[in-house]
Formats: sequence, structure tokens, C-alpha cells
Amino acid sequence: MASLFKKKTVDDIIKEQSKELRGTQRQITRDRAALEKQEKQMELEIKKMAKSGNKEACKILAKQLVQLRKQKNRTYAVSSKVTSMSTQTKVMNSQMKMAGAMSTTAKTMQAVNKKMDPQKTLKTMQDFQKENMKMGMTEDMINDTLDDIFDESGDEEESQDIVNQVLDEIGIEISGKMVRAPAAGKSNPGAAASSKQATISDDEIERQLRALGVD
Repeated sequence: MASLFKKKTVDDIIKEQSKELRGTQRQITRDRAALEKQEKQMELEIKKMAKSGNKEACKILAKQLVQLRKQKNRTYAVSSKVTSMSTQTKVMNSQMKMAGAMSTTAKTMQAVNKKMDPQKTLKTMQDFQKENMKMGMTEDMINDTLDDIFDESGDEEESQDIVNQVLDEIGIEISGKMVRAPAAGKSNPGAAASSKQATISDDEIERQLRALGVD
């Protein structure tokens, strides 16, 4: 019972109209087929009367044939008109839906604009930027403090250990001051000879200085 009193929507009306137009189109097609059948029968009848020499009957049938053909041509015009009406109905329905969607969107935008305060939104963005800068500064301060703490807690010794490890890897020994690399001396006889020259005694140095006239 509730469906009987339900108000029809635009879609319901358009569906009903489209259904009626389709029914009309089918009826026109059936009428045209009947007229074409009648046209063929009339043509046969005219030929029959012509063969029998009945000129008067031929004239009457010929006039009827002309009228019948005009009627058939009208069915094409009506069919074209019905098709156009169906197309226009669908286009109007699409336009109405589009207008409805635009109306809904406009109402939504109006509601949002009413609730949105531009000044408040701007202030919120500015506050966010300000707090973001504060957070960045705080992070930098914390990092600097941690760096200072780690520097004071023996980073220098750790760095020296790393340097010693690297020098050891390339064959250089560190013991208070940098001296020759023993690994290189073992593998190169020339290096051993130069090593001996590098360890001249103090007496030899003094003798060479006296020879040069230096007391």
C-alpha cells in the first residue's frame, strides 16, 4: 500500500515515458509492415485489372496505392520523431542529474565555507610553522649537547686508536714517535742498508762535525 502513495521521482517518470515511446515505436513498425504487405497486394491487383482491360478499376486502385504509400512514408517520419523524443528525454535526464550534482556540490561548499574561518585557518598554519621551527631548534640543541658529551668522554682516545689501527694495517708502527716500517725493511734489502745508515753512532757524528770545522 505504501508504494501506491509513494511520490514518483524524475527517474520513474522518465522510465515510464521511455517505455511508452518504445511501445509506440514497436506499434509503428508493425503498422508499416502491414502497409507494405497491403501495398504489394494492391500492386498485384492493379496488374490483374490491367491485364483484364479494366482501366477504371486500375485508376481507382492506383489512387489508393498512392495514398497508401504516403501513409507508409508518414510512418517513417513518425518513427524518426519518436526516436528523437526518446533521445531528448535521455539527454534532459542526464542534464537534470548533472544539475542536481552541481547543486549538491555547491551546498557542500557553502557549508564548508561557513564553518571555515580563514583567519583561524591562517593562524593555525602559522602556529604550526612556529612550533615546527621550535622543534627543529630543540633537536639541534640536543644533538649539539650529545656531541659535546661524547667528545668529552674519550672521543680523542678512540680517534687515536682508529688512527693506530689504520697505520698498523699499512705497516707503520707508532710508539711515541713515527719510525720505519719493519715489514718493509724485511722484504727489501735496500731498506735494510738505509736502516743501518739511519742509525749512525754519536761518535761518528762528532767526528764528521770536527772534519767540517764545527766544534
